[in-house]
Amino acid sequence: MSVYEINHICYLASHDREFCRELRTDPVGLLARSRLTPEERAQMLAGDVRALYERGAHPVLLVRLGTHRLFGLTPELYGERIRLATRPIDECDDGPESAGPGAG
Repeated sequence: MSVYEINHICYLASHDREFCRELRTDPVGLLARSRLTPEERAQMLAGDVRALYERGAHPVLLVRLGTHRLFGLTPELYGERIRLATRPIDECDDGPESAGPGAG
C-alpha cells in the first residue's frame, strides 16, 4: 500500500502546475512512473476516491482531484463518491465525552 504516494500525488496536483498539467495530458504515463501499486494506479485513473480513501488517503488531499477535475472527477462527483466510503471521516467531537485530561 502506498498511501504516502497517493497523498503526495494529490498534494502535487495543487502545488505544482507542471505536474497537474501532466496529470491532465498523460495520467497513465505519469502514474506509471509513480510508486503506486497497479491496483492503486487503476483506482486513481478511475477517479475511485472512495477506494483510495479506504486505503488511508486523506480526504483533504483527495478532494484536490475533484477541484482540479482530474481523472474524470468534478467537485460534485467527488462528493458523491466519498460519501460512499465505509471508513468514517474523522471529525472533531466537542462533546463532554471527549473532554481532555483532568475533565470530569
